[in-house]
Amino acid sequence: MGHQHTPPGMGEPQFFAHSHGVSPIGGLAEATRLHLSGVVLPGGDVGDLWVVDGLIRTEPVADAVTVCRNAWIMPGLVDAHCHIGLGSDGAVPVAVAQGQALTDRDAGTLLVRDAGSPVDTHWIDQRADLPRIIRAGRHIAAPKRYLRNYANEVDPDELVAEVARQAVAGDGWVKLVGDWIDRGVGDLAPLWPAEVAAAAIAKAHELGARVTAHCFGEESVQQLVRAGIDGIEHGTGLDVETIELMAAGQVALVPTMINLENFPGFADAGQDKFPRYAAHMRDLYARRFQTLGAAIEAGVPVFAGTDAGGTLAHGLIASEVELLAQLGGRDFALGAASWRARDWLGAPDIAEGGWADLVVYAADPRLDTAVLAHPELVILRGRVVAGTSN
Repeated sequence: MGHQHTPPGMGEPQFFAHSHGVSPIGGLAEATRLHLSGVVLPGGDVGDLWVVDGLIRTEPVADAVTVCRNAWIMPGLVDAHCHIGLGSDGAVPVAVAQGQALTDRDAGTLLVRDAGSPVDTHWIDQRADLPRIIRAGRHIAAPKRYLRNYANEVDPDELVAEVARQAVAGDGWVKLVGDWIDRGVGDLAPLWPAEVAAAAIAKAHELGARVTAHCFGEESVQQLVRAGIDGIEHGTGLDVETIELMAAGQVALVPTMINLENFPGFADAGQDKFPRYAAHMRDLYARRFQTLGAAIEAGVPVFAGTDAGGTLAHGLIASEVELLAQLGGRDFALGAASWRARDWLGAPDIAEGGWADLVVYAADPRLDTAVLAHPELVILRGRVVAGTSN
C-alpha cells in the first residue's frame, strides 16, 4: 500500500484522556476543548486538530486538553446498513435500542444509516452521547413476503401511498424489500411489479427522498435499477449490464458482507421445502466476491454496512471493513466505512468547522484494518465518549 507505520518525526503514540479526566458524561455538561496530534486520514499528513463546542478547529485553541499525540485520526465510522430498534422478533424496547446504539458508538460508528426499523427512534436525536442517525422509516414489504413483525406490509396498489408515508417518517430515505422467497415459486422473486416500483420511486423523489431496496436475487435488482432506485442493499444478484447502469447513475451499493456469510445457513434451512431456493442461495454465495468485485471495478459507489439488528450483532463495523478489504483493498474499505460514506450521506469532512466526530487509533489502519476494532479514543460531538484509553 506504500504507507509507513510511523511517519518521519513521529514518536510513540500517546493518549491522555483518562489522566486528564476527560470522560463520557452523556452530553450533559459543557463541551471540553480538546487538542489532537497525529496522522489525519484520509490525507495522511501529520498535523494538529482542536475541538471547540463540538466542532473542529485547525488553528490553536487556548486551554485545550491534549488527548493524543502521534496517533492516527479518522473521521467517525459509518454503518450504512444498520437497524437500531430491531430485534429478531421485531421491535425492541427503548433500553435495548439504546444498548444497540451504544455498542455501535463504542466500536467507532458515529453515523448510522438506519435501513429500516419498526420503531420510532427520533429520541436518539436528543442524546448527545449516541451516534447521529439517518433513518429510512420502516421496511415496506408485500403481505407475508418478508420476516414477521419487521415491515409495514401493503399490497402493490398501496405501495406508492406507503412510500409517501415512510418518506415523511424517515430522514430522506425509504427502504423497500425488493425480493424474498416466494413459496409458490419455491425461490427468490420480486415483491413488486416493475411499473409499480417505478411509480413508488418517482413519488419518493418528488418528496425529496431516496429509495433503497433489499435485493438478493437477479430479477429484483434488474427491475429496480431500471426503475430509477438510488441504492441497493446486498446486491448478490447483480449482472454485468445492471452493474454498468449502477455505475453510470452512481446508484449506491451496500453489500453487507457479514450478512452474506449467512447464505449457506439460509440455504440449509430451506433445503427440504425449497430446494430451488437453497441452490440459488448457495450459488449467490459462491460468486459473491466475483459479483461485488465487478461492481467496484466498474465504479459503483460501495459503502460499508453490517446489517446489524434482527439476528446480527451490533458493533461489527471493523469486521465488515476487513471483508470489504478483500474486495477492493484496505484504502477502499476504510473509505467505504468513513470518509467516502460520510460524504455520500452529507456529513462534513475533517476540516475547519466540521463535526468533531472522530476515532483515534494507536496504529495505522491503512496497514492493518484489524486496528479498527480497537479505537483508543471515540470522540462524538466534541466529547470523548469511549475508547480503550478513556
